[in-house]
Amino acid sequence: MKLLLATNNAGKQKEICALLEALEIELILPREIGLDLDVTEDGETYRENAALKARAFAEASGLWALADDSGLEVDALDGAPGLYSARYAPVPHPTDADRRGHLLRELTAHSRPWVARFRCVAAFTHREGKIYHAQGVCPGEIIPQERGEGGFGYDPIFLLPHKKRTMAELTMAEKNQLSHRARAIQALRPTLLEIIRPKVV
Repeated sequence: MKLLLATNNAGKQKEICALLEALEIELILPREIGLDLDVTEDGETYRENAALKARAFAEASGLWALADDSGLEVDALDGAPGLYSARYAPVPHPTDADRRGHLLRELTAHSRPWVARFRCVAAFTHREGKIYHAQGVCPGEIIPQERGEGGFGYDPIFLLPHKKRTMAELTMAEKNQLSHRARAIQALRPTLLEIIRPKVV
């Protein structure tokens, strides 16, 4: 069976492919089928945004589609940037570095530790079918200096205290055991397998 990864984010594609590579499912990237969608994420929750993306990609392709929506929640900022993590910088077309820089500037007035968590909701569906969801959370804290070359987004400033490393300092295998996205995908995996894998009679 084929499963379309409903994202154009190369970092997310890499992580999800690694998470699902052992399954008997053919993973398809949008560019491989000439699909170029930019879905407006105007939902009020991660769940709504994940569903919007999964539905749009499924309808455009005719395939089962898997999407996720995620964000960084910082306690000192009352949960911001949260749902707006990808747009959290007062500049047009912000880069990951722009977002990290803006976050750290917002935090300078607050005492450390800057307790935070990554939250992710994954969703998959097929056209007009039911949308299946699962959530994953990864607790940690924000640090003022970037560390590590891996990952993307806020990973270089997101510290996992029990590991004493940032998310960007983990290997892909380590990240895919601990991350919010890994936990959401793993929670969704049994349902995904039950629904889209051919059943053995």
